[in-house]
This record gives sequence, C-alpha cells and structure tokens, in this order.
Amino acid sequence: MAKISRPLVEYKEIIQSSGITPGDYSPPKRTIKRLIRLLKGVDDARIVNMTDYPLHEILLIAFLAILGNSSSWNEIEKFGKMKEKWLRKFLVLKNGIPSHDTFRRVFALVDSAQLERATVFFLMENIDKIKKSLSIGSEGKRLMCVDGKEERGTGRKYDSDAKQPNLQLLHVYDASDGICLFSRPIEEKTNEIPTAQDILKELQLKNTIVSFDALHTQKRTIAIIAAGKGDYIGALKGNQETCFNEVADYFTEENKKKIREKGVNYYKTLDKAHSQVETRRFYLTTSINWFEDKEDWPHLKGFLCYETATYDTITKKETKECRYYITSMKDIQTCAEAVRGHWSVETQLHWHLDANMGEDDNTTADRNAFTNLSIMNKLALSLYKLAQPLMENNSIRMIRKVFSWGYEESIALLLNSFDEKVLKHALENANAKKTR
Repeated sequence: MAKISRPLVEYKEIIQSSGITPGDYSPPKRTIKRLIRLLKGVDDARIVNMTDYPLHEILLIAFLAILGNSSSWNEIEKFGKMKEKWLRKFLVLKNGIPSHDTFRRVFALVDSAQLERATVFFLMENIDKIKKSLSIGSEGKRLMCVDGKEERGTGRKYDSDAKQPNLQLLHVYDASDGICLFSRPIEEKTNEIPTAQDILKELQLKNTIVSFDALHTQKRTIAIIAAGKGDYIGALKGNQETCFNEVADYFTEENKKKIREKGVNYYKTLDKAHSQVETRRFYLTTSINWFEDKEDWPHLKGFLCYETATYDTITKKETKECRYYITSMKDIQTCAEAVRGHWSVETQLHWHLDANMGEDDNTTADRNAFTNLSIMNKLALSLYKLAQPLMENNSIRMIRKVFSWGYEESIALLLNSFDEKVLKHALENANAKKTR
C-alpha cells in the first residue's frame, strides 16, 4: 500500500472506472459565485471612486481567459471582448471589458499573498467537495515539495532594453493534491532559504513529509519542520560538505551489499519506456551513531542512498548516478516514494507552467504583475488536472486547446463537477448504467 497520500490519483481512477461524466452543461454559476466571493476579499490598492472596473471583475475575467488558453495581457483582453455576452451571466460589466494595459497595471498593484490565499482556498474547498462526493479518504502522509523556479522572460525593465536578473519564484507544492500552496518572489537564489523557513512556520505539518533540494538542507529549516511535527527528506550536496562526505563514505559497496542481503532497508524498482530501462535502488541506514553531528539535526533518523542506472537498448550505453539524502523517516518505501515524488514539482508544475502555460515566453517586466499572473496560471493548471479524467485523459496541452475550441461547454463540464449534487447525480447515473 502506498505510504504517501494520492487523492488526485484516486480521483482519476474513480472517474475512469465508473465512467462518470457530469452531464450538466448549464453555466456553472454556483462555483463561479464562490470564486467571486473569495476574489472580493482581495484588497483594491487603487484610489477609491476613481476606477472604472471592479477588482473582482478584472481578476475573474483574467482567470477565465487563462483557463480558455490565454497567455498574455492582449489575449486576456481579446477573450473578454469575444466572451462578453457570456461573462455577463456572472458579472455586471458596467463599463465593458478592460484594456490589456488595464489588466497589466491592476495586476501590478494586487497583493499577491492575498490573491494566492483566495485561489488556493478556492481549490482546496472544491477538492474537498470532490473527496466528500466520491468518498475519497486521506490515507498516508501528504507530500509537500519546496523548490524554486526561474522565470526566464522577466529579465528586462519595462519600456527599456536594459537587462535585469530574471525573477525567481519559490514554490511550495502539495504533490498529493496537485496544488501550489505558495509562490513567493525572491531576488536571489540564496533568499530561498529564509523565505522557505517563513512559509514552513505558517503550515500545518503534522502527517506531512517535506521534501527539498540541497539548498534547503539547513539545520534551522529542519528544526522548523520538526517543531511542526512534520517529517522531512532533503538532498545532500557540497553546501553541507562534512555531512555529505560522511554519508558518502558510509555507503561503500560493502555496506550496500549488507543492506541488500538483509532486505529490510533496501528497495528496488525497474521501469521500461521506449528504449530506456531504468533501475532504481534505494539504501537506507538508521544506524547513525557514526555520524558525528547527529545531535545538531533535529529528529534525524537515517540517511538514504539513491542509485539510478539507465540502460539504452539501442546504443547499449549505461549511465549511473548516485544521490544522498538526510531524513527523519525509518521506512524505506516511504523514503523512496518521497524522493521520486519530489520531482513532481518539476514535472507536474514547473514544466507545465513553461511548456503549456507560456510563462517562459511571457515578458511582463513588472514582477508583481508576473507573480499574480503566475498564481492564476497555477489555479488553471490545477483545474486542468482535475478535468483530465472528464476529458478522455487528454494532455494538458490538448485540454487547453479544447477549452479554446468549446469554452462554454468545457468550463461547465469542469466547474459543475465541483457541485456536490451534480457529481453525486452523475455517479448514480453511471452506477445505474452498469447494473442494466
């Protein structure tokens, strides 16, 4: 049984096996009204009585446009004008649709922390509704990944050819539910460390595993996780040179052979894809009295050695790699799942934001505007993942295209699935068909 909670995976399996298709294609007014209520809680920094467009209207139009395959301010404006009649089912739009410059200027003023809270709460609220409707439990630990992302299109100043460092965003990604919980802008890579520590202090970490790369393998970071009653697994590299060298010296071929022979703290997987055969071996030691500084690392229980060997059946070449980790856990399978699960922040978040949401090509110079646009991208991305089993398990790229081709039907299919009555009715219909 999996050691890490995967409700998103369970949701997809239930939808696929039951054949559920929410058949209500009416405008998803109840769900959008909930989002409007949350967006109205975001403070408007503009001068009172000197605005033509309410803030919640600007934010909702932008989000719905992004969901409909828009990736730039111009595209957001164009979407609004093309869908103005449909948008009036939810919004007053007293002064029509804002210009692309208005969208950009307003996004530059919005408090990103407030916008993030509103969108994350909307996601969590609706995911909880899905779990309740489909009786999805919460067995296993939640996996939370900490990692940074460079926004490559942001390295210029507005209305100037002058260069500036690209914006860095620190992400805290809930790999279990597929939600990016935090997106915090940072000026330099090293600023990730205190920013991550501040975020982790805010989180409920009980029954949670926090995974991170070597940059965040810091005693203070681990102390914060331990104080929050969470578990951790973090990579070891040269920034913790003494620790890294001691661990690397321990995992000799002889010691790894002893672990394999005992079988308790050894785990192996084999994957075949195309012409690649990848073998993964995990070795865990919980006998750490040899580690001189063990008392300085809170709740330290063991060290992990992760070996990968990739064999190309065409070229006959084999490549090997070995990595080391520090952990508060004693179960080898949980450690292995957490190490592999950590890469979801790259494959399920960062890659999609660049390849499918167009962030790499977005040259918005104002960093707050870009951060807020990215928050909306992440909301849309999470919803696309929920739409996948409802839309023939198409890729995220294809789902974006489907939304742009048949927007009103697609968004009704997705957002009405957050309505407990609609989802339960769809499940009853699917079960009735099976019994006929």
